[in-house]
Amino acid sequence: MSSLLEQLIDALRVLPGVGQKSAQRMAYHLLERQRDGGLRLAGALEAAMTHVRHCERCRDFSETPVCAICASASREAQQLCVVESPADRLAIEQATDYRGLYFVLHGRLSPLDGIGPAELGLDALAERLAAGEVRELIVATNPTVEGEATAHYLAQLARRHGVRPSRPAHGLPLGGELEYVDRGTLSHAFGSRSEVV
Repeated sequence: MSSLLEQLIDALRVLPGVGQKSAQRMAYHLLERQRDGGLRLAGALEAAMTHVRHCERCRDFSETPVCAICASASREAQQLCVVESPADRLAIEQATDYRGLYFVLHGRLSPLDGIGPAELGLDALAERLAAGEVRELIVATNPTVEGEATAHYLAQLARRHGVRPSRPAHGLPLGGELEYVDRGTLSHAFGSRSEVV
């Protein structure tokens, strides 16, 4: 096997869920059938790695110092939604009519992994809350143990700055059937039930 082929296979293994065999299949596919696509991929990767950075205000990915959402005058600056990842931000944008701003953590609190408030940029978030423009902090972290711990920390941070924290509802999915819902979701849904009006 050539050194360049080994380097390509090794480079493909940096992707999540891609092991040795998958990386070999991808490398062989690109070399056998998709050389033009491989060159486009290489160019796009190089451009993205060189020019995509973090927005100075929300920490989402952006090609400019301030992303389009933060720069938009049509967004509601009084609402700030905190998410764990850029993918979570995109999901909210695509599935809801939310018109506020965002703050992307790029993770969640996990002391065992060495991820504390500093690694999540919470000093910058505290500065935004202290500025007085934000009235509601929507904590949209995932309902995992670390996500819930992060949500608790963020709610306390918001209250210290006189900002109302809120959390999206968790529970039964619309159109779902009870027999197929996992026990944790069903338990949480029953524990936080509300009156039917």
